[in-house]
Amino acid sequence: MDLIDVPAGFRFSGMASGIKKTGKLDLGLIVSDSPANCAGVFTQNKVVAAPLILTKPRIAKGKCQAILVNSGNANACTGAEGLRVAEATMELLAGELQISTDLVSLASTGVIGELLPLSPFVDGISELVAGLSADHAQVVAEAIMTTDAFSKVASATEYGEQGYKVLGMAKGAGMIHPNMATMLGFVLTDAQVSLDLLNSALQQAVKKSFNSITVDGDTSTNDMVLLLANGSSDGKRIEADTPEAEIFCQHLDEVLLDLAKMIVRDGEGATKLVKIKVVGGSNVESARKVARSVATSSLVKTAFFGEDANWGRIIAAVGYSGVDVNPDRIDISFNQVPVAVNGLACGGESEAEATKVLQLDEFVVTIDLHQGEAEASYYTSDLSYEYVKINSDYRS
Repeated sequence: MDLIDVPAGFRFSGMASGIKKTGKLDLGLIVSDSPANCAGVFTQNKVVAAPLILTKPRIAKGKCQAILVNSGNANACTGAEGLRVAEATMELLAGELQISTDLVSLASTGVIGELLPLSPFVDGISELVAGLSADHAQVVAEAIMTTDAFSKVASATEYGEQGYKVLGMAKGAGMIHPNMATMLGFVLTDAQVSLDLLNSALQQAVKKSFNSITVDGDTSTNDMVLLLANGSSDGKRIEADTPEAEIFCQHLDEVLLDLAKMIVRDGEGATKLVKIKVVGGSNVESARKVARSVATSSLVKTAFFGEDANWGRIIAAVGYSGVDVNPDRIDISFNQVPVAVNGLACGGESEAEATKVLQLDEFVVTIDLHQGEAEASYYTSDLSYEYVKINSDYRS
């Protein structure tokens, strides 16, 4: 197992506690040596799991030192008992680490509606804490997986005067949709970053990454992204609206977009990663609406799986996006191959070339609205037979 170059002052641990029936890793722990500034983004679903109910107000206070995450059980729709287990878990970990429960965040992912037993935490937390090491980041990345085919880790390093690192890990493969999907993301940096900058940077980075992807149109109950900055590097404090802030935001954007693309590439049953790029929009928000409409269309996604250059499905999705467009001015291409110009087909030869593009495992669909200079992108996957198979027996 390759070691991950982690930001200073963070340690990790993971174990198989028995929550998963398979016996695979299902508990992960991330600890900062000192309380870190923190920011978070959470699911927009109105049905919210117990860990989020407890974690959101803690993150809002701006400090976090430990993140405990379990996979295999979402602890969602479990009522008062689910909250009791989550609270007890926080207290167990805080006691073992000898920190305030206000500095503990919880995350869970897995089956909804099943009670999460407390016993794996009672039996496992002391072992989890004893195993903390800067060398165990990969173990946590694996412990948070559910239907993921591979663990997802991305990083960036600032080599200038500041000299800090940004490390991100995420899980997600199904129930992926804009406005936070069924995914967990944990981003860590040893940079010293102001709370104002952390919050604004995370909001913008999520908008361009995790909120610009879709696999199946479902949004879960447990989604969260947490960003911790513990200031363990030797660099000076980074404040908003400075050149240093711009560099930090670039690194954060890079890490989150890398993770987001991994999630789409790992979409349940997915065989293709497709970027829907809308250009020529009248403004960014309308371009985003068009890109989202195309990216979430089941007919478009099944055409991608069938390697069918059916641009009619794409222009139809543009038309029902809610954006006022002129169909006689819309151009569509697959990579550099045009299939429609001014809303009309380019002919059989172009379609044959476009079909070759669809045989690739990664390509770009560009839609030019010819309304202005704005553009926006979404990342999506195809929709395959395997997706239905995975989700028809997920609980078994």
